[in-house]
Amino acid sequence: MKSNNIKITTLLLVSLLTIHCAPPKSKPTVQPVDINNYIGAISQESLKANLTVIASDEMEGRDTGSPGQKKAGRYLIEQYKKYGISYPTGATDYYQHIPAAYLNAKYNENLADSENIWAFIEGTDKKDEIVVISAHYDHVGIKKGEVYNGADDDGSGTVAILEIAKAFQKAKNEGHGPRRSILILHMTGEEHGLHGSRFYSENPLFPLKNTVADVNIDMIGRRDNFHNDNNNYVYVIGSDYLSTDLYTICENVNQKYTHLTLDYKYNDKKDPNRFYYRSDHYNFGKNGIPAVFLFNGTHADYHKATDEVSKIEFDALTKRTQYGFAIAWEIANRENKLVVDKSD
Repeated sequence: MKSNNIKITTLLLVSLLTIHCAPPKSKPTVQPVDINNYIGAISQESLKANLTVIASDEMEGRDTGSPGQKKAGRYLIEQYKKYGISYPTGATDYYQHIPAAYLNAKYNENLADSENIWAFIEGTDKKDEIVVISAHYDHVGIKKGEVYNGADDDGSGTVAILEIAKAFQKAKNEGHGPRRSILILHMTGEEHGLHGSRFYSENPLFPLKNTVADVNIDMIGRRDNFHNDNNNYVYVIGSDYLSTDLYTICENVNQKYTHLTLDYKYNDKKDPNRFYYRSDHYNFGKNGIPAVFLFNGTHADYHKATDEVSKIEFDALTKRTQYGFAIAWEIANRENKLVVDKSD
């Protein structure tokens, strides 16, 4: 009996030493998400297919509140449903309805009721913080019997944010959804005075204090006369007005992923064109929300019936859309909320 006890004790000691001396089990490594998988999901073919519909004569120039604009809105909603992207939490459908009385209060242009259109990709651990991605889907309608299709203004931005939403949803479907929530906003009434974005800023679905940033896209499908020889550029406006973080993100993701020439020609607050004050991001910026405006500049077809799909440079539209996605991705997934360290 005594010898058996010694054997048992020895075995126990050996077992304990084995347990304590064994190397610790390594933690499973979390593979970083390759954003290039989702940048690459933004396709020239898809942008062209959607823009060919949005900027067709069938949409009658998409004037605010017109039957053509409402038809364009229904088309956008059909695409969101097809991609499995729902309307936002807290909303009853894809529309933020805006009454005619509001749209006509400033200039009395006899506009009909209209709608912002919104879609939503809920975030994960920071879902109460909202990143807005915006573009206006209205244009100027029909003048003297001619349809102003607004392929660049802002059909290009309209299909860009639809494509960006699709890329975020693909990431979510594959288990890599954004940490912060993404609110896609197709604004109405921009051409008549930024009415849709002003209405949202006064009637936000999510508190403005929880809105981290706005990435606004208005005209990214063409080139202007300052870039006749190369379309590999985009004007960046407002990125440094409120947040050094936002400016740094816009610079860094371009250096890493898209390699565009970032042109700050119109970023000067004293620039006589005052582009910063002329698109929907302004209604976020004036409320202290960091905003960046992506833009290709004006051209000979600006606000003319000749702004047609046939003149869109889809290679440029695709690359600029990918850039907008990369900016939004970084804002949505970084650890810390953008710091507002400047005053507009």
